[in-house]
Amino acid sequence: MKTDVEIAREAKLENIEKIAEGLGLSRDSLIEYGKHMAKISKETLDQCQEKEDGKLVLVTAINPTPAGEGKTTTNIGLAMALCQRGKKAITALREPSLGPVFGIKGGACGGGYAQVLPMENINLHFTGDFHAITSAHNLISASIDNHIHQGNALNIDLRKIIWKRVMDMNDRALRQIVVGLGSEKNGFPREDGFDITVASEIMAILCLSHDLMDFKEKVAKITVAYTVDDQPVTVADLKVQGAVAMLMKDALLPNLVQTIENTPAIIHGGPFANIAHGCNSLIATKTALKLADITVTEAGFGADLGAEKFLDIKCPVGGLKPDCVVLVATIRALKYNGGLAKSDLGQENIQALKDGAVNLKRHISNLKKYQLPLVVCINTFPTDTEEELETLENILKEEGLAYARSTCFAQGGQGALDLADRVLEALDKESNFKALLSEDMDLEEKLLCLAREIYGAKDVIYSDQAKKQMEKIRKEGLDHLPVCVAKTQYSFSDDPNKLGAPTGFNLTVRELIAQTGANFIVAKTGDIMTMPGLSKDPAANHMDIDKDGTITGLF
Repeated sequence: MKTDVEIAREAKLENIEKIAEGLGLSRDSLIEYGKHMAKISKETLDQCQEKEDGKLVLVTAINPTPAGEGKTTTNIGLAMALCQRGKKAITALREPSLGPVFGIKGGACGGGYAQVLPMENINLHFTGDFHAITSAHNLISASIDNHIHQGNALNIDLRKIIWKRVMDMNDRALRQIVVGLGSEKNGFPREDGFDITVASEIMAILCLSHDLMDFKEKVAKITVAYTVDDQPVTVADLKVQGAVAMLMKDALLPNLVQTIENTPAIIHGGPFANIAHGCNSLIATKTALKLADITVTEAGFGADLGAEKFLDIKCPVGGLKPDCVVLVATIRALKYNGGLAKSDLGQENIQALKDGAVNLKRHISNLKKYQLPLVVCINTFPTDTEEELETLENILKEEGLAYARSTCFAQGGQGALDLADRVLEALDKESNFKALLSEDMDLEEKLLCLAREIYGAKDVIYSDQAKKQMEKIRKEGLDHLPVCVAKTQYSFSDDPNKLGAPTGFNLTVRELIAQTGANFIVAKTGDIMTMPGLSKDPAANHMDIDKDGTITGLF
């Protein structure tokens, strides 16, 4: 089969104005970035608020494996199939980060014949949203060091600056650095470090803001450091929230593109559900709900991370009520969870499939706790045998679940028609959505609830550092905030090697960070890092461009 970029290059793209026209939008509704990409204008977003919301479908998956589960591909294929069934459907996705694009994970445009286009532009600089976030974040960083250099009127303790710098690239050498070396003109030497841009609190705020003014108010509340008297220092104290909001003015507008079948796609905001909350922006989701009968959105990595954060953080903040959840599973990934080596996943192995199905069952059990109609998508691969597929279907029948096979990677929307039918049936049922975490739980109660109810842990263990941070969070009256767990995506536990559905382990919280602008607490567990590194043989080593501008190696 052709590569993703070859398939994308052969596709016939419509002018973005025609895609907008299908949503009832005029050319004046757009801020165009060439022929095939546009932002939806603020005026149009304001006008859309008068319309009724359509249905909201969340696509999530079992824990990711090296075999790949095809969650984004399924999202796109399902949206295209719903359009083929005569529905006005939009796929609402997250933007790709350059870190994984040049690393090992890849982009975020789907694959095969279920892609969003133009994939080369989207996977690279797109409309510049992540560059704006990087600049806005680092403006705050520069303002902190400049304030200290200019006399430190706020009495900032150089040992208690918690605001790092960011860049949208995997670069392990920048995790821990020293800045301000050289002469006194270069400021004061101190320890610093970089996170990847998608881990920035600016990204989280972009994704959880209702509009520009809400964004500016949230940015003003960001805690960047503490004084020598241990009092919080905020962006408002530095007086740069207006400048940050100015930099983000256009980046807050959602991006309109199209699928390979010329159906609409809105792509905006935040990947990385293992270190952030991993959902696209509230603005994008709400806009899609106003423009379409059905919005098909996604959350990053497995349901224990992205879906949980979508349902426990994004939905309560945005007042969203999902109507259905689609859980993506593959035979290959289940066999991997059953102990089969990656090199053997193409061989039939019923026992490994049955053993690995515990991972799927755990996700099913977890999602049922949110009281939402649930459909399982069996994303098929050419190596799947009929006996393996029937074995998985029998497991799902025993669970009493609706399910469908999907071949959208190879067949586009046509390959997801059965899935679309099951989703439409689910949308006829009533959604009794209720978040698992309630506002009246304190931070410890929320972490213990997630550990036991979602991850299968016995208890939560806190490092000495986390214990001190817990005391500080309580002292500042922040322990009522939602919690965003930073955890490995490969396991329900905080150990990436514990596959399947482990139980009886302790979840170790290493660090607690109050993100007072985004309005949640980040709980870092295990060895999770907010600045990834490149692999020994990163994808960047296999990419190239010729004199005609033709790109190769981009998936």
